[in-house]
This record gives sequence, C-alpha cells and structure tokens, in this order.
Amino acid sequence: MIIELRDIHKTYDMGDTKVQALRGVNLDIEAGQLVAIIGASGSGKSTLMQILGCLDRPDEGQYILDGQDVAQLSKNRLAEIRNRRIGFVFQSFNLLPRLNAVENVELPLLYRGLRHPRKQAEIMLNRLGLGDRMCHRPSQLSGGQAQRVAIARALVTDPALLLADEPTGNVDTATSKEIMALLKELNDEGQTVLIVTHELDIAACCPRQIHIRDGQIVDQ
Repeated sequence: MIIELRDIHKTYDMGDTKVQALRGVNLDIEAGQLVAIIGASGSGKSTLMQILGCLDRPDEGQYILDGQDVAQLSKNRLAEIRNRRIGFVFQSFNLLPRLNAVENVELPLLYRGLRHPRKQAEIMLNRLGLGDRMCHRPSQLSGGQAQRVAIARALVTDPALLLADEPTGNVDTATSKEIMALLKELNDEGQTVLIVTHELDIAACCPRQIHIRDGQIVDQ
C-alpha cells in the first residue's frame, strides 16, 4: 500500500469562523494504481492534495506514505519527502521561464545535491518525445510540450507517487487526450498516478475514481 490515510482532519481558521476542510478522511491506494480524486470547488480536494503531497500537515490523523508515517514530520523532513518520493504536475506547468527544457527537468536533481544531473534530464526528455526541444524555453513550447516537460521534471527523481493537480486544465481538448494517454502509459509501466480534477471526462480515464464532498469521501 503506497497511501494510507486514517481519520484525517484539517480545519482552517478564517478569522471569526473555522472551516472544516477535511472531516475524518480514510483512504487506501495501492502501488501501481491510476486514481482520480474528483470534487467541486470547496469540496476539500485541494486540501486533500496538499496533504497527500506533503505540502501541508493534517490537524489530526495518520498518513502513511510508502511505508512511512509522514503526518507530523517537520517542514524540512516534508521537503525531503517531496523531493525524493513525490513527483508533482501542476495545471500551470510551473516551469521557470528563464531556463530551457533540460534545465527545468534537472532542477530537482540539483536540489538533491547531484553534481551532474544533465544526462538523466536528457534521458527523461527523450523518453517523453522531447529530444528536439531540450534547448527551448517554456515560451517556445506548446501547452502540450510544456506539460510534458513538467511531467519529465516530476519523473526524473523516480518518485513513488506522481501527483497531478488538474494536469489538463491549461490545454485544449486534443492535447488533454495526449496528456492523459501519457499518464496512462506511465501507469502501465508501473508508476502510481494520482490525478486531482473536477473534470468528469478526465476522471473517466482512470480505473478508480474517488469522490469528495464537504470534506468527506462519499464514493470510491
């Protein structure tokens, strides 16, 4: 089991009021699954993604990621977990505009302290069909190419979990299908992929769908 959530609670203090974003969430995800988490705005899916990605900590509950309880680790330890075990793909790509494709992809390896990460970055870009775009900056790439670079950056650290937050939100329909086909291909190769989305057609591409509403999982 790569993800085990037990009675996860998260409340935000909004001045005079408190908002319960997550209310007793329990969830198991096995390694090698392709899973969609679906929810409308305000459902709690963004908070759940933050916790699953070790970007935030729950107020209560247990989160075991790849065999380690990470729920209450320090910020520094969570940053290390993110760098070594989780690959992130975002709706807005989050590529650095001044760096070309290969420089963007090698960044996580530089943060890890590797001195010569260029070769690994080149291998990953070639794997995703971007061998002829390595020297292009984000502004010189199409939306689909930029998202592929972002996926290459997420995969270059060989993460246990690939977490994609609305990965097709900034591309057209045809490119959206290409991105989902790539994520399914990666999953077929054994990569655990978790997609957070509000789009039902994107969720329908995943064998397992988890619905969240009012901070609780209502169907999976």
